[in-house]
Amino acid sequence: MRDKAIVLFLFLSGLLFSQSKIDPINIEIHSDKEFQTIHNFGASDAWSGQFVGKWPLEKKEAMADLLFSTEKNADGTLKGIGLTTWRFNIGAGSAEQGEESSIKDEWRRAEGFLNNDGSYNWNRQLGQQWFLKAAKQRGVSSFIGFVNSPPVQFTKNNKAFSADGLSSNLKTSNYVKYALFLKDVVTHFKDSLDLHFNFISPFNEPQWDWKNGKQEGSPWNNDELSSATKTIDSVFKSYNLDTKLEVSEAGQIDYLTSIKKGKEHRSNQVEVFFNPMSDLYLGNLETVSQKFAGHSYFTTWDISKLKTKREEIKKKLIKYPNLEYWMTEYCILENNEEIRGKGKDLGMKTALYVARLIHADLTIANASAWHWWLAMTPYNYKDGLIYHDKNTEEGTFESSKLLWGLGNFSRFIRPQAKQIKVDYNGKNSLENLEKGVLVSAYKNKDNSIIIVSVNQKETAVQLNFKSTIKQVYVTDKDSDLKLIQHNADKKDIVIAAKSITTFVL
Repeated sequence: MRDKAIVLFLFLSGLLFSQSKIDPINIEIHSDKEFQTIHNFGASDAWSGQFVGKWPLEKKEAMADLLFSTEKNADGTLKGIGLTTWRFNIGAGSAEQGEESSIKDEWRRAEGFLNNDGSYNWNRQLGQQWFLKAAKQRGVSSFIGFVNSPPVQFTKNNKAFSADGLSSNLKTSNYVKYALFLKDVVTHFKDSLDLHFNFISPFNEPQWDWKNGKQEGSPWNNDELSSATKTIDSVFKSYNLDTKLEVSEAGQIDYLTSIKKGKEHRSNQVEVFFNPMSDLYLGNLETVSQKFAGHSYFTTWDISKLKTKREEIKKKLIKYPNLEYWMTEYCILENNEEIRGKGKDLGMKTALYVARLIHADLTIANASAWHWWLAMTPYNYKDGLIYHDKNTEEGTFESSKLLWGLGNFSRFIRPQAKQIKVDYNGKNSLENLEKGVLVSAYKNKDNSIIIVSVNQKETAVQLNFKSTIKQVYVTDKDSDLKLIQHNADKKDIVIAAKSITTFVL
């Protein structure tokens, strides 16, 4: 008995000691201090939508629910993460070319609506069209059509990628044809499917040479991009389209903010396209959206780089207050001492790495949108929210902690929310950004306050608020965006180690 009593005493002492080690963090929310408007969270249908969208209805409905649904299951769990925008890949037609496309992986080829005689076949991209409609049925109202390569019928080499990487693969004489093609796509989807593309992105990652044939893509020099945009603007205006142009989707965010050695003709794009003194100015065009978009690739490590590159974005927003910044694509491509792109990970390591990036993009760069790259993927890579086998007709799939971690933001921060000010000790330090607790707050249009915390620590942490917390949703090793406290009515909450937690005030 004496030995058992000693063990019990030591256990209780250890428990009390471990609890006393939870350092409380005092959080102050200033709902009257508003920053950028946040329009949406999204992902793209590339490249799996073309096949998975033709799988049996039950399976693709389940995947659509995971991505778009805001409803609950019968047991009260959330059906999905409530994405609020969907990026549709307008294909160039490499799929019709088959092996002659020189793109070896058929999953990275894309069907094209255009026939060789100039007519259209709107029964192509049916799998992707299914997900477009599924997104709309589940409440998504924002859609972006993005182009990796213009139709192969218009390119210099009749391929969906560049021969030399030196300039745009679109023939200059076909700029008008390309503009009319984009107009026809927008018009068809609006008239036939009652689906409106809010934005068209005609130039995806123009900085890269796109000559390796691994996927569709085209380089664009700044002068080519400016000239083509003016042509598309003229066509869209003449047909009274209210779809806006997204210029440009830079392959790295520092191509937006600085002159890159060796790529001077494809960089410094905010100044080149939105400074009225620039010879390539596009900011006065009626159809050009007043925003600049970029991809967060290769700017996430080390932590000083993560912070500095996003501070450069914020400086541009201060200089051009009429512009917004949208982060429109990311997955883990880089290899560093913390993470590697190769090897899929369904667990919290990837979810936490990406949650830190989302936090930085929203709170340091003041991004007004945040989009993941592949919604669905068959690859052994950290590039998907949902993973499935490489079966073109029917297969199996599984979700990831990354999906639900993104849901901690997307499910609760709704369109037109405002980021609001948060204060707590050490929030801006590099040490906290790398290994600490990251807290951000948002005010929805209905005035509900949403707080998202990312606990990167190996230990639980107590957060103290001045306002009462009503609901608590957690993503960690044991939970997938699970409601753990309903009507909590607490001002102090302990968050689990290695977790992403959303609080609803």
